[in-house]
Amino acid sequence: MPLPLFIIAGAVITGGVGIEQGIAGACKIGKANKLMKVMNEQYKKSEEKFERHIKTTSKSMDDLGKLELQVLNQFANFSDLIEKIQNQPQFKKIQKAEFNLPEYDREELKKVSIGSGILLGGLSGAAVGTAGGFAAAGATTSAVMALGTASTGTAISSLSGVAATNATLATLGGGSLAIGGGGIALGTTVLGMTAVGVSLLVGGVIFNKAGEKIENNATEAEKQIEKSIRQIESICEYLRDLEKISVQYKESLEKAYGIYLNYFNQLSDIVNSKKVIDWKKFARKEKIVVQNTIMLVQLLYKMCQVKLVEKSANEEEINRINKKEIDEVLLDCHMFLKAL
Repeated sequence: MPLPLFIIAGAVITGGVGIEQGIAGACKIGKANKLMKVMNEQYKKSEEKFERHIKTTSKSMDDLGKLELQVLNQFANFSDLIEKIQNQPQFKKIQKAEFNLPEYDREELKKVSIGSGILLGGLSGAAVGTAGGFAAAGATTSAVMALGTASTGTAISSLSGVAATNATLATLGGGSLAIGGGGIALGTTVLGMTAVGVSLLVGGVIFNKAGEKIENNATEAEKQIEKSIRQIESICEYLRDLEKISVQYKESLEKAYGIYLNYFNQLSDIVNSKKVIDWKKFARKEKIVVQNTIMLVQLLYKMCQVKLVEKSANEEEINRINKKEIDEVLLDCHMFLKAL
């Protein structure tokens, strides 16, 4: 017996609704997938940008850290040379209106020289960013801590190579720039769907609901990715600033160190070649050489003492660049070298 027309008509209408719902769901899924594709491409570009910045900033910070350790390590030669001079006066803290230098401390210089030598010995096998971490934490502080005690109770000064470097890093609480803590974890949202083809109507409705869910997930994913991109941009800006400052700081340190080496060589010639070791027999120009060399050591010590990065009080925030102290020390360096 043929079906009544109203039943056939009802089936057609029901089928039509299912098709319409299915098409709507498919459109939403297509829209969500398109949105996610665009967002993933933006995120990938942002991530690549971050990787470039972290690479260049780590290199510039590593270069600075290595230079600071080399400067501190050279103080052993200076200490050995200055100790040969007999009847020398006390060289105290030098403070003028133009610049401020720390007090000359022979024993402290020996400590940082030994400590920096320990750290330099371990850098060849250390990870990228290790030397930069010493600069960030203050190379002088790092060198002194290299003479401390590791968590095992073993004196770090008795260790060597990477073991000593790692022990010092642990003492410093990581020693690294710690820009993103243990790294930046940015998840990727994967959209998926399941179509149930029991009937056109039911399948269409489920498909549409799945589409709505995917669309909602895509919207939420878009917000999360946009937030991640903003965080990466903020970190990249931070890295740009840190790289710029580390390069500027290294240039000033190199300049001061070059002038110091010139004076050190003059002093070495006076003491080792000319054999003038009694302060009372030093000519006026020779005394000036000694005094300038000591002041340059004080300046270099102060420059290596500066922490380029201050750890943020809030673990969710990026660490702070120590711009105030950096600017002050760079000004002292400029004014001192100008007055020399």
